[in-house]
Formats: sequence, structure tokens, C-alpha cells
Amino acid sequence: MSVWLQKILCNGWVRKNRKNSDAYLKPVILRFSKDLKGKLNMTGNIYQEAMSRLDQAAAYADIDPEAVLKLKHPKACLQVSIPVRMDDGSLKIFTGFRVHHNDVRGPTKGGIRFHPDVSLDEVKSLAFWMTIKCAVVGIPFGGGKGGVIVDPKSLSRLELERLSRGYIEQVANFIGPDVDIPAPDVYTNAMIMGWMMDEYSKIARCLSPAVITGKPIPLGGSLGREDATARGGYYCIKEIEKKRKWDPRQIRVAVQGFGNAGQHIADMLYQDGYQIVAISDSKGGIYRQQGFDVPSIVHVKNSSKELQAVYCEGSVCQLVEAEIITNEQLLELDVDLLIPAALENQITGENAAKIKASVIVELANGPTTVDADAILQKKSVLVVPDILANAGGVTVSYFEWVQNKSGYYWRLETIDERLKEIMLREFNNVYELMESHQVHMRTAAYIHALNRQAEAVVALGTQSYFSSQPHSEQAKRASVQEKV
Repeated sequence: MSVWLQKILCNGWVRKNRKNSDAYLKPVILRFSKDLKGKLNMTGNIYQEAMSRLDQAAAYADIDPEAVLKLKHPKACLQVSIPVRMDDGSLKIFTGFRVHHNDVRGPTKGGIRFHPDVSLDEVKSLAFWMTIKCAVVGIPFGGGKGGVIVDPKSLSRLELERLSRGYIEQVANFIGPDVDIPAPDVYTNAMIMGWMMDEYSKIARCLSPAVITGKPIPLGGSLGREDATARGGYYCIKEIEKKRKWDPRQIRVAVQGFGNAGQHIADMLYQDGYQIVAISDSKGGIYRQQGFDVPSIVHVKNSSKELQAVYCEGSVCQLVEAEIITNEQLLELDVDLLIPAALENQITGENAAKIKASVIVELANGPTTVDADAILQKKSVLVVPDILANAGGVTVSYFEWVQNKSGYYWRLETIDERLKEIMLREFNNVYELMESHQVHMRTAAYIHALNRQAEAVVALGTQSYFSSQPHSEQAKRASVQEKV
């Protein structure tokens, strides 16, 4: 729902204007009906879908039921109000969230997003996915997530800094280097993480670089963090390339979303010879059957904030012929590899049957709905799920945290080598589970995560442990009494 419509409904306009409300609101609601449906699917149902996938995987995993039970209930959810003094002197109150999903395997870990459609259900779902994602790649973190309901594009840089510091002021007692470690997410970046780390350090009265990851390098950030999400997905694609004996020059790729992850994955694949034939951002997309010169498009996108079909030689760029398409059309193109790198719920039950790609690699969080999964499985589409494909980001965040804690910083080559080792190992672990259980790759990844999660839960004791001890003691006492 648009913020504009929310204000009309929540500020009592209908009560004050009952005579005109029906005539006024009817066309407004019709106008936003599609938007409302999409937002409800992305918030109200997203947590239910996450739990549905958990149940599907649990049916294949031979684990203690308590491990599944604990995963269905977030440990803690925090909602805060963040007062911000705007540049014109006015005061605005923004709503923020932070969720600790599960910390049985380590401190919670997850990004902070600034977006007008942030909701508690969305943040809970993303925190759950972080728990699963950390377990998939075997790093010692649980899942957390945060967000603020705001359109960051409407704020000045000073307002954005005040909001970022204000958020940390409100959640400072909820986070910490050994408790919950935030990171960048949608519309947050390294500079914002730097502000947040600085604010937390002021509150804690000591420099605390390990409280936040994704920071600028001079403030304790890690080399390799900028392209880590894309690089993790890239390593997955290179494994598929081996298994399917792909010739990169013959593989057509469409990338939905041209932010950090989308740009880096497109460039990495382009350098390997893949044909990047379609790219899109939030405003729309471009398609060219012959493929694009990705470095040129990245250069223009970052300098002008516009996605244009260009070819550059040095500083001279010229437009090339390309077809203007929508994000929806990009998903349905006749390509071999589709990479959703934007937001949630892009591939749904309504368009899944029209997907022509044989492989989908999810760099975005939750881009495919449950009903779409079922359709794609019937079509024998290989979907490398977000909880594996984009786990490079949290893995290098883990590396950054380790470096901050030790005070010793690694070379870029070391980081890339260690990331590659983890991603290849876990990709193949999940792939083997997929083949042995005859399930799609998402379910296999969940099974893999559940097995690791269950090991930690069982190590703390479950019903099977606690209920057996009293029975054995009773049996011993009964035996002694019989002898007496």
C-alpha cells in the first residue's frame, strides 16, 4: 500500500468526510488494488510461506521435532519509534524493527533494510531465512534482521545519518558483537554501517567494530565484502557449468535487479564469456539478443543512476539498439540462466509457468513463492535457492566479524579462497541431498540446514534425553526394592 493511501486511511480522513469518502476512495482503492494485493502477499503471507517450506523439508529430515518447533518461533521481536529532526526543523517519527530469530548456533546475524514497505512479518521471515542460511553454509551464527519503514530516496544525507544513528540508539541494548550483528541490506550501504558502528561505539563507550559488518574498509570493513553476495552465487553457477558441461559463450543470461549483487554477478559472468542479454532495475529493463557490454552499462548506471543500453570506449559512450522491457517481461524471456537479484515474490504462481530458463539462481531473498516452486519443479527447472546462492554475503560478513574480533586482517586472495571453499563444499552437499532424496534444491538446502540446527538443539537436551533419565532411575530403584 502506498504511504500516501496509508495516511488517508490512518489519519481519520474517512471519519471527517463521510459524505464524500465513498466517492473519493472507490477510485483510489481500485487504482491501488494490484499494489495492495502484492504488498499483502509480500508481508502477510511471507512468514507463512517460510514456515510452509520448513514443514516440507522437515518431512525429509530425520531430526528431533524440537529443532523444528524452535525454528517456528522467533526468540525476540523489537519495534521502536525513531524521532528524527528533519532539515526544515520539523520532527518525524519513523518505525523500526529488529528480530532475533534463533541463536542456538551463535549470535544472530542479519541486515538492516530501509524501505517504505518494511513490515514486522517481512523482517521475521528474513530473520528466519538468515538462521537457515547460516546453517546451510556452516558458519556459527543464528538469524537476525532489521528494518525501518522509510523511503530513503526522500531523505537528505544529513537526515539519513540522523535516522541511521537514531535507529542504533533505540536498538543498542538489543545488539552487540556477541549478541546480534547487523549488516547492510536493501537501501543501506557501507557508509550507513559506519555511522551505525560509530553510534554504537559512543553508547558503549568503547570502539566496537565487530558490532556491525559491511563497514567501510578504513573503519574495520573486510576486503571482498562488496562483491561477496554475487561471488557466492558465481561459484554456484560455475559448479552448474561443470555439471551441465556448459559453454559460457552459448549461455544466455537475464539479471533482474542491477544493484550491488546484480551488477557484480553480471560482470563476473560477462568476464567468463556468458551472454548477458537482459538487465533490469526498479524502473524497467533492457533486452538485446546479441548481449550487452556489461562494464559499459555498470559505468553509466553508477555515474548517472540510469540503466541504459550503451557501449563505452574510454570516456566516450554511445547508445546501442535494445528493446525496452518490464521486470515482468524479463523473467519470462527465452534464456538459459535467470538471476533474480531484486526483491521478494517476483516469481509467483501467476508467471512461473511462463518461465523459460532452465536454471534460476536466487541472489535476492525470497524471490520465488511456494506455489511457483511447485510449478518450476514440474518443469524440471533447477532453482539454486537464496539460502545457498546468496550466502556469500553472510559468509564474508562472518570473515569480517572474525577479523574485527582478532584485530588481524586478511588479504583479498585469502578471503576469496576461503569463500570459494565454503560455497563449493556446501553447494555439493546440497546437490547430493537433492539427488539422494529426489527433491528440489530448496528442500535439500533446508534439510541440510535442519540437520545442523538439530545437532545444536540436541546438544542442549530435548524430550528424548530428559524423559529417558527419570525412567532409568525409577527402574534402578525398583530393582533395588525387589532385591530387598
